[in-house]
Amino acid sequence: MGSTQPARGTRDFLPADLRRREHVIAIVRRVYERYGFEPLETPAFENLETLLGKYGEEGAKLIFKILKRGEHEASGQADLALRYDLTVPLARVIAEHQAQLPKFFRRYQIQPVWRADRPARGRFREFYQCDVDAIGSTSISVEVEVIAAVSEVLAALGFTDFTIRLNDRRLLAALLAQAGVPPALETEALIALDKLDKIGPAGVAADLAARGIDPRAASACLALFDQPPDDGPAVTIARLERQLGEMRTAVRDVAAIAALAEVTPAAGRIRVDPSLARGLSYYTGAIMEIAVPDLAGSLGGGGRYDRLIGMFLGRDVPACGFSLGLERIIVVMAERGMFPASVGRGPADVMVALWSDASRADAHRLAARFREGGLRVDVYPDADKPGKQFKYASLRQYPFVAIAGDDEQAQDSVTLKDMQSGSQATVPRADAVEHLVGQLTRDTE
Repeated sequence: MGSTQPARGTRDFLPADLRRREHVIAIVRRVYERYGFEPLETPAFENLETLLGKYGEEGAKLIFKILKRGEHEASGQADLALRYDLTVPLARVIAEHQAQLPKFFRRYQIQPVWRADRPARGRFREFYQCDVDAIGSTSISVEVEVIAAVSEVLAALGFTDFTIRLNDRRLLAALLAQAGVPPALETEALIALDKLDKIGPAGVAADLAARGIDPRAASACLALFDQPPDDGPAVTIARLERQLGEMRTAVRDVAAIAALAEVTPAAGRIRVDPSLARGLSYYTGAIMEIAVPDLAGSLGGGGRYDRLIGMFLGRDVPACGFSLGLERIIVVMAERGMFPASVGRGPADVMVALWSDASRADAHRLAARFREGGLRVDVYPDADKPGKQFKYASLRQYPFVAIAGDDEQAQDSVTLKDMQSGSQATVPRADAVEHLVGQLTRDTE
C-alpha cells in the first residue's frame, strides 16, 4: 500500500487552505488590473531549450526536467521541463506573438511554477507566483509603476511593516570591480552574495572562496555589503556617489526611482540597498525585493531584464517585472493572524436543518429561495435530532441554521439560529433573505 502523503515539497489544499489562497489572489488580481495589467497564462511545461541558459548556474540545477516519452524513454534524456518561473515563458510569448501585442504590453500572470529546491519554511517545490511585467519601455516610470502596484497589493492584504529593497545590477558590478572581483567572476560573486541574508557573512566568504575569488577581494566585497543602519535613500545615494567616485548612470536611475516612488503607494517604503544581489542572471538594471521582519528570504522580487526577450526574438526589447511569492505571503499572514474573519467562515452562510423526512421538499424549497437571494446554503441530508444538526453546523463554522418545523411551515415563517451568539429569531419567509444578509453584513463590519 503506497504512501498517502503528497510528494515532498508539494501540498494538498483543503477547502480552508483554498479560501485563504483565493482571498489573496482576488486582491492581487484586483490591484494589478487597476494598474492596467492584462491577464496571461502559459503551459505548465516548456521545451527544455527554452529554459536552459536563462537562470544562471544555481537556477539550472533546480529545473524539473521531463524525460522523453515512448520509444525514447530508455535514453534517459529530457526534452521538456516544468515551468521554473513566469518570466522566461513571458519572454517566449512576446517573441512568438509580437505582432498581436501592443507596443507597451503590461501583463499579470498567476500560475504555479516548479523548482527542485530543498523544502523549508515557506519554500516549496510547487508554488504559485503572482507576476506583473511591463514590456517595451526603458523609462523609470515602469519600475515605479511595478513597485507601486506591489506595494498596494501588500497594503491591501494588511501588511504594514514591509520595505522594498532597491539596487541596480550595474551599480553592483561597479562595487564588485572596486572590491577587486574580476569581470569573469562577477556572476559567481553575485550568486554567493545573493545568499547573504540566508547563510550570513561567514557562509558567503566560504562560498566566494570556493568559487575562486581571491580572499582579499572576498573580504572587500563583504566590507562593501556591511551596510550601516538605513538612513533613507538620499543618504545611501550620497554615500554611493562618494564610494564610486562619480555619478554613474545606475546611481542616477536608482535615485530617480526612489524619488518618484514617493508620490505612489510605495512612499516611505524604499530602502536603497547596495547589498541586494538577486541571483538570476537575466537582470540588467534595477532590482527590487520585498523584506518583512522575522522572515528569512523575501515575499517577492524582480527587476529590469532588457536582454532576455532578445534571446528568443533576435533583438532586445526592454522589460521590467516583479514576482510576488504567494506561498510565503500566505504563511506569514496565517502566522500573524492577518486573514479577515470572513475568510475563516465555513463554506455556507446558512444551513437548512431537516426537520423530518416529510419536510424534505420544504427544506430544499427554502434552500432554493436563499440561494436566489445570493446566499451560500447547505442542506443537512438526514433527519437527525436537532442537537446533532446544530453540532455539525458549529463544526463547519456555519454562521446560521434555518429551522422550518411544523409551526414555521404552518405560519410560512422560518427560525434562524445565530450559531455564534446562540440567539434565535423567527421571521416571515419573505423577509428571511433580507434578515440573513443584514446579519452577515453586520458580522463582517
